[in-house]
Amino acid sequence: MKARGEKSVLVRKETSPDDIHGMHASEGFLTATGGMTSHAAVVARQMGKVCVAGCDDVEVFEGDGKVRIGPSVLKEGDNISINGFTGLVYGGMLSVVPSEVVQVIQGKLSPKESEKYRLFATLLKWADEIRHLKVRANADAPDQAQIARGFGAEGIGLCRTEHMFFAEDRAPIMQSMILASTPEKREKYLAQLLPLQREDFIGLYREMKGFPVTIRLLDPPLHEFLPKREHLMVEITRLELTNGDPAEIEEKKMILARVEELHEFNPMLGLRGCRLGITMPEITRMQVRAIMEAACEVAKEGKKIIPEIMIPLVGMSSEMKAQKEIITEVAEETMKRSGKKLSYLVGTMIELPRAAVTARQIAEDAEFFSFGTNDLTQTTYGFSRDDAARFTGFYRDNNLLEFYPFAVLDKEGVGAVMRLAMNEGRATRPDIKLGICGEHGGEPSSVEFCHTLGLDYVSCSPYRVAIARLAAAQAALNAEGQQPKAKSKPKNTAVKASAKTSAKTKTPVRRVPATTSRKAKPKTKAQPRKTKARR
Repeated sequence: MKARGEKSVLVRKETSPDDIHGMHASEGFLTATGGMTSHAAVVARQMGKVCVAGCDDVEVFEGDGKVRIGPSVLKEGDNISINGFTGLVYGGMLSVVPSEVVQVIQGKLSPKESEKYRLFATLLKWADEIRHLKVRANADAPDQAQIARGFGAEGIGLCRTEHMFFAEDRAPIMQSMILASTPEKREKYLAQLLPLQREDFIGLYREMKGFPVTIRLLDPPLHEFLPKREHLMVEITRLELTNGDPAEIEEKKMILARVEELHEFNPMLGLRGCRLGITMPEITRMQVRAIMEAACEVAKEGKKIIPEIMIPLVGMSSEMKAQKEIITEVAEETMKRSGKKLSYLVGTMIELPRAAVTARQIAEDAEFFSFGTNDLTQTTYGFSRDDAARFTGFYRDNNLLEFYPFAVLDKEGVGAVMRLAMNEGRATRPDIKLGICGEHGGEPSSVEFCHTLGLDYVSCSPYRVAIARLAAAQAALNAEGQQPKAKSKPKNTAVKASAKTSAKTKTPVRRVPATTSRKAKPKTKAQPRKTKARR
């Protein structure tokens, strides 16, 4: 439809990574299931598109190309409109007015032509003079990095490398790599992905112009890169019944066998994150080589580059150590080969309660912690980030839950886990860099809590960077109880070490107090909402 110049809304029961091409081509997304941190919602914020996720009144018949919304049944090609703020779905096409601010940032409008943009820029300039928290963006491609910089991002706090593998020229190579039965065969396909990843990272480094770029190694389960099991079974049956090409049938059966092999009952806690890099070290080697080769090439252009390589889903110090050994080995080899010596950081996401409890040991190898609050909320509460919306509305309506924890950071529970990890990490490494890269990084009250904790930065989707900048300034004013003044060092920031201290030197480490910022006023009974994801 996009090729014909037509606008479309992608309607699914739920989206998955293999929907990424349709998501690029759509103006917005509507899903029957999901919530604030489901796939559709996260990608929508990343792309700056409208999303209504977890709409209970939607029933999708994907095989028939139809959808039932309340009493109405619509077919593919019918017009609908969605409102990402209210969660409302309308029959027909409503007229919309594009944001002047976004048009200026995208280069479609001159700042001189938009008074709204000039007011926007002035307000955020004032905010920047007051705030202490740095604000980064979650961005996976150069065009997203460009938007992030336009909104004032001071670096990339999370680059999800898996999103780079779903491009049309890469998905087949990635699938062949997954289907390979030996490390040697996997390395053959990884060698084809290497130059593609390297070019991605070069683009990110150039767009960020010396600002830090934190690149997360491959995180999701491998089955997400393969066709869905049910679709394969239907396709094989159809081919067999219609006397299809035997070679094609055999190929699909081979893929199905691998999908069955990778099937997990609880994939969010299965073979993903650092476990992938540990059991298949050739994947980590390829990605680190691409990161460092890109950094060396851009550094030769005269730009300042300090790569930050982030290991996902670490739960044990042994996992951190095992992956860091590979990263260090490949990084040193790459720099020696390129003839360029760079400083680089290796850190981890804190997404599991065990990682927080053992942060003292993990910090022996981790030079930074980035709190992945989407998964940390999931593992602390025991709530599925994709399914919790089915019952949390009832919880809120009946005063069992004050807020939706995937939208607003839980200060008492998840916040206590963060505080523990910070104190334990600083006990080992007083100058450890601390940030947050979950979706909470763009929510104002969560940003204020991050200021109270003394984090170095928050990272959020590009289109939420302005909100985070303003919220960080408001947090500084609330904490200091004073009028705006020239930026100065906050009293409660983490201790910075100008040089490594010797083992014999005792460096005072500021512990994060158990008390938090002012207690929120009790809320009245929450009103039920259709939408669990906002623009």
